[in-house]
Amino acid sequence: MTNDLMQIAAMVEISITCSVLLVLLLEVFARNGIPFSIKALLVLIFANLFFWPLGMSMELPLAAYVRGIIGDLSIVSTLLLWSALLPSYQATPTPIKWGIAILAIVFYPFALGISMFDPYAWGYGSIAFLISVLIFALVCGLVGWTKGVWIIGIAIIAWSIRWHESSNLWDYLLDPALAIWSLFAVWNGMRKQRKEKARSGYLFRPG
Repeated sequence: MTNDLMQIAAMVEISITCSVLLVLLLEVFARNGIPFSIKALLVLIFANLFFWPLGMSMELPLAAYVRGIIGDLSIVSTLLLWSALLPSYQATPTPIKWGIAILAIVFYPFALGISMFDPYAWGYGSIAFLISVLIFALVCGLVGWTKGVWIIGIAIIAWSIRWHESSNLWDYLLDPALAIWSLFAVWNGMRKQRKEKARSGYLFRPG
């Protein structure tokens, strides 16, 4: 992919991502939810506002400023976020959240140079790492999360055609936003389990 096309694709991707986030935020405050057709229309409107320069002393589109701050999200993060708007939304299974959280806890300290061991280097064409990713996709299928299989497959295809500027497979699979989300999701799930156990213990307490 040429550099110009890569930049345009990245801007479109960030514009849609920002739009999806805004629609999901609006849906939180909507009492009866928002129909999918309305959500799709809002995404289209917001994406155009983010993609095209609006003037007002801004030389670049809003999406360019957002991208300058957060960079490119991984394909996995992007597709997980976009799929949250679909009527047939399939929540991420808890074992997968745990897997991503553990991977992030192990990966980032070493990738940031805590030791000579650098797992980030595996992303530059390591066959063993690619096989590991395919095995993880297989695990997603075994736990019934077929959406995860498709997402990982698309991420590998995007990496193979250099959809983003990076040539490292890790950048298509994992990013800080996904790591933070998985850690929060695991912590929130544990907190809810403790509340449910405490509540059930109170209800069935003798006397």
